[in-house]
Amino acid sequence: MGIFAPLGELTPVQWRAFIAAFLGWCLDAFDFFLVTFVIAAIADEFQLPIPKVAFAITIALMCRPLGALIFGVLADRYGRRGPLMASVFLYSVFELLSGFSPNFTVLIVLRALYGVAMGGEWGVGAALALETLPPRARGVASGILQQGYATGYLIAALVFGGLFQYIGWRGMFFVGVAPALLVLFIRAGVQESPVWREGKSRHLATGSELLASIGRAPILFVYAILLMAAFNFMSHGSQDLYPTFLTKQHGFNPGAVRNVTVIMNIGAILGGTLIGALSQRIGRRVAIAVCCVFGALLVPFWAGAQSAALLALSAFALQFFVQGAWGVIPAHLNELSPPDVRGTFPGFTYQLGNLITAYAAQWEATYATKSFPLPPPQVANYGRAMEIIMIGVFAAVFILTVVGRERRDVDFASLRPVAAEV
Repeated sequence: MGIFAPLGELTPVQWRAFIAAFLGWCLDAFDFFLVTFVIAAIADEFQLPIPKVAFAITIALMCRPLGALIFGVLADRYGRRGPLMASVFLYSVFELLSGFSPNFTVLIVLRALYGVAMGGEWGVGAALALETLPPRARGVASGILQQGYATGYLIAALVFGGLFQYIGWRGMFFVGVAPALLVLFIRAGVQESPVWREGKSRHLATGSELLASIGRAPILFVYAILLMAAFNFMSHGSQDLYPTFLTKQHGFNPGAVRNVTVIMNIGAILGGTLIGALSQRIGRRVAIAVCCVFGALLVPFWAGAQSAALLALSAFALQFFVQGAWGVIPAHLNELSPPDVRGTFPGFTYQLGNLITAYAAQWEATYATKSFPLPPPQVANYGRAMEIIMIGVFAAVFILTVVGRERRDVDFASLRPVAAEV
């Protein structure tokens, strides 16, 4: 297929950088989503309501901007490789320690530290990969790179369905230390970004690149943060509470939850890869807008399906378009970024958007239990709550996308500052 042809032109050096970024995001998502599968089990052990336990998701999301800022600034000053390795190693360690939590308070502290560590991976990894690849490969690379997220979710579902009944929720966190092995691959086989190396003397000469860039283009920063807030609510609003929806509202056992979630993430991987690649031809904004329209149309079927087959089919279709839109984002944000802070801008604006929507899972759970309660053994009509919220979210992403701009195929090697425009 023509849209995938640029991958055939990559050198071994470019492939290794791309694989490292993909695996970093994949394993990051794997560790993050493990907790979404065991919310009910943690609630049972600590004798807490599900909305309160969902704060373990919220606190990780809230702390991610701090990590994006710390690791992003380090990446702009000292290169992409070192901060990427540090991020992967630290989020693996905090994931492991989460399994030893003696109480919910300790778990929350560890999830906060985990959030800081994982917050640095996406922006730094995407910058390393996309600065290493040729411009015409950005669309397809962006789509595949972002689907490391869905791939990690899929792996988490497989681990949950296959191991949870034997190892419990604590064992799930112990498995989450595995991503630390990626550090060895990055150290041995991945070279520094050629774009960063070319501008190294400038990066080391000053320490206020981020503030200067915000001063030159404040509207761009505000726009990117709002866009990422809407995007993050689109993904977290349709994913984080979904295993709970299947478990509590439909009574699915771990194996059934695994099956539906795996099918859902296959749709996400296909959608993100295809739409990301297609955006190289039709444009970033058009690709995102089309996904929003089809996604909104699918929401009633996704939230209202009753049988396992229809739940799996509608989840496949919805996530095809949710992650289809997301597949455009790594390239789109890196292209919009001011060149002197490309290690910081994409990840920092992404994670600030995450901060704004960090309460998504808790809000959905609270909204469902208060507005749409169901008689025992069910808890609430989570599907109805998610349906109302997701239609509004798709509308917000569509509007923010069409009012913005894009800079497809911009020269990453250029050090010319970005104009103060969206």
